[in-house]
Amino acid sequence: MFDEKGQQYLDCINNVAHVGHCHPEVVRAALTQMEMLNTNSRFLHDNIVEYAKRLSATLPEKLSVCYFTNSGSEANDLALRLARQFRGHQDVITLDHAYHGHLSSLIEISPYKFRKGKDVKKEFVHVAPTPDTYRGKYREDHADPASAYADEVRKIIEAAHNRGRKIAAFIAESMQSCGGQIIPPAGYFQKVAEYVHRAGGVFIADEVQVGFGRVGKYFWSFQVHGEDFVPDIVTMGKPMGNGHPMACVVTTKEIAEAFSNSGMEYFNTYGGNPVSCAVGLAVLDIIEHEDLQSNASRVGNYLMELLHKQKAKHTLIGDIRGIGLFIGIDLVKDHEERTPATAEAQHIIYKMKGKRVLLSADGPHRNVLKIKPPMCFTKDDAKFMVDQLDETLTGLTVAPAGLQILILLPKSSKCWDYRCAPHLVVLEEAMGAQTERMISENSPCKTKMPEEAHVELLSGSTTDSTENPSRKRNGPCPNKHALFSKRLKT
Repeated sequence: MFDEKGQQYLDCINNVAHVGHCHPEVVRAALTQMEMLNTNSRFLHDNIVEYAKRLSATLPEKLSVCYFTNSGSEANDLALRLARQFRGHQDVITLDHAYHGHLSSLIEISPYKFRKGKDVKKEFVHVAPTPDTYRGKYREDHADPASAYADEVRKIIEAAHNRGRKIAAFIAESMQSCGGQIIPPAGYFQKVAEYVHRAGGVFIADEVQVGFGRVGKYFWSFQVHGEDFVPDIVTMGKPMGNGHPMACVVTTKEIAEAFSNSGMEYFNTYGGNPVSCAVGLAVLDIIEHEDLQSNASRVGNYLMELLHKQKAKHTLIGDIRGIGLFIGIDLVKDHEERTPATAEAQHIIYKMKGKRVLLSADGPHRNVLKIKPPMCFTKDDAKFMVDQLDETLTGLTVAPAGLQILILLPKSSKCWDYRCAPHLVVLEEAMGAQTERMISENSPCKTKMPEEAHVELLSGSTTDSTENPSRKRNGPCPNKHALFSKRLKT
């Protein structure tokens, strides 16, 4: 990517520009169709038929009915309608830390959102533990974490039935992204599907962020879990149009017929319009012609190798997990307690941005560096990213848990946001030898600190991993005078 000044950045997080930013074939397809015809989807056009055929050919045979929408949120909302209409049930089981979209119906089933707001969990929503074998309830040392996590879903179903409630659906990303790049243990989805089907519900696989070949070997991430697992409904979006608003719900004829028989016609003005479908067809062509699935496997494996070497070198890295070009780096203050290194993760992101590498963090503690770049990501890109990460980690020190860093600024200072003065304190990873180093160069902010500014270390303060510095304004230092000090909680 290039900014308005022509400076180049390596994009390691953009899973929307799936085949690459401004791919000429995608641009050409959109322009050509737009010059010919674009209209609402009441007018049947060859593109929508052709795209539906091409898309369904990538899926298991029973997933054969396509409903086109404009976004992943619309797709997941429609999936809920399909599930609830199927047998008249209402309740939904979702995973903790899940995010499925911005519509009200989806915020209700997205703990990633509703736990942070004032909304309380609705009675028809049931939250199952995230099947996280590194930080979750059942970890890698458990004899059978898949069965243990699936059993939690079974218990939720039984408790719901005891209260007279009925399960309409279980919904999950095939690999949880906002929850911290979580790969469910093998066999988990099969067992969950068995319990949900027995309860009269359906399984919704959310592929909005992880579909279209990102895992490499398979076109869809749910296929990683084995041929014996096929969801009842699949939703997709983000990469589908390479940045053009295009999304879809694919389901079985049985579920589609039950929805049709309700008498409520489904219509979406722009869903599946000629230009969107032309763009979608171009994306499918590029994935095939440029062999991007193989690239995802090849580069993803290489990147994992490089990152595991970094894990052996830097104790701030607690876990490396991923498949293809979907990878998470879980940062911890200590390996035994696995205390999330939230502040360190945010610092790394901004230091990497200064090195012209775009990363982001997610997970319930925002301590997991997420890597999900465009599928044209190369081995050279991977090597460059890891080299910059190595330099950044080498210059880091982890502050001990419970330690607060207080940057005191005079009232006259124009810089109030701690990210504007990362040169004051650099936390160096020494695990047992905590040091503070004063660095005066390579700061992403050009505002100079007054001489009277100083740093204090406050011991015994409480840890607050819920603070989310990345939500603050990202850019030049604002001209504010109101704040006298800013605490960095680690």
